[in-house]
Amino acid sequence: MYFIALVFDQLFFTLQPLRLITLVFYLKEVKNLLLEKVMTKVGEHITLDIIGTNKEYEPAFFEKLVYKIAKIAKVTVLEISKYKFEPQGFTLVALLAESHISFHTFPEKGIISFDFFTCGKVSPSVALKIIKEEIQHTNIIKKEFNRDTIDLYHDNYSSPGLNKAYVVNKVLENFKSKVGQYIEILDLEQFGKALFIDNEIQVAESDEHLYSSTFVNSGLKLNPKKEKAAIIGGGDGGVARECISQNFGFIDWFELDPEVVDVCDKHLSKIGEKATEKNSVKCVWGDAFESIKSVKDDTYDQIFVDLNDDQFCIDLAAKNMDSLVRILKPKGVITAQVGSQDKKPKQVDSWLNVFNENFGNTQLSRVYIPSFDCAWNFSSSINH
Repeated sequence: MYFIALVFDQLFFTLQPLRLITLVFYLKEVKNLLLEKVMTKVGEHITLDIIGTNKEYEPAFFEKLVYKIAKIAKVTVLEISKYKFEPQGFTLVALLAESHISFHTFPEKGIISFDFFTCGKVSPSVALKIIKEEIQHTNIIKKEFNRDTIDLYHDNYSSPGLNKAYVVNKVLENFKSKVGQYIEILDLEQFGKALFIDNEIQVAESDEHLYSSTFVNSGLKLNPKKEKAAIIGGGDGGVARECISQNFGFIDWFELDPEVVDVCDKHLSKIGEKATEKNSVKCVWGDAFESIKSVKDDTYDQIFVDLNDDQFCIDLAAKNMDSLVRILKPKGVITAQVGSQDKKPKQVDSWLNVFNENFGNTQLSRVYIPSFDCAWNFSSSINH
């Protein structure tokens, strides 16, 4: 970011007579220089699924087509290998000096699949026009891939109809914990180190403070008392850290998976700030809803429910809501992270139904989390 700012500053003061289009050109060049620093491109790759091909073409046709594509794409065919299946179907692979071209036919489905990867200077997409002209079809589905050293992590929590991916600089941890959660710590290009559980982002160091501060303050708005709090879940330690910073007297932290806490202490220590080592924090490992059975009535001013984002956890909380109400003081507040109305509105509605059925009063707080690419919601209710 410093490099961009420096070049822009120089351009602004030294190139004022130039028109805006020239300035845009220079900024694009700066962007290209930066991209060269963070990734190495090795080629371009396309696939075409040619649909509605009722005609069965002979092997010689595909061989001729390969040479025609190679000529316009300026690539060199070194060798062609082909095989005809019985009773139908055909595969051809052309070895190129620049990589490969392949055809695979599915006559029974009326589909021909085409694959072209090249490290040459001409885009493999030039093959599309030739194939449209030469092969009978009703539709062609094209997919393009940049073959480079950037690692993309596709987000399962993308909005419906969209496919979002994080740029990954490095995978720091990936393992399955003893309680069965798939845990990953990834160093993301834009958001820094982040925790993923079961393929969904949980927290990123760049904007975690937005999540935890909104979470805790949502409860304190309804009741400022903070003698004692309970945290259900929240293995990254952010909510515990926020409670400590808000000067809660005592904090009982109930967490199912200590391996989440350990890996976050190792790689995301700025989030939890070693909350487990604070005198005011008592960690209770295992099933939280089993553990709270031994807690006395009317113990907590605040309860923060920070469970995973799925219907199973909503149902689990609903099933144990009587226990949570029992340990919450009169006028105490229970707050839960309830997900995104933008991406999972049914999940938010399910949480609100649970709160309204048990308390009859619910306030919703909302904050935009850049690493989540959406606004996040927290539901709070007072125990009457």
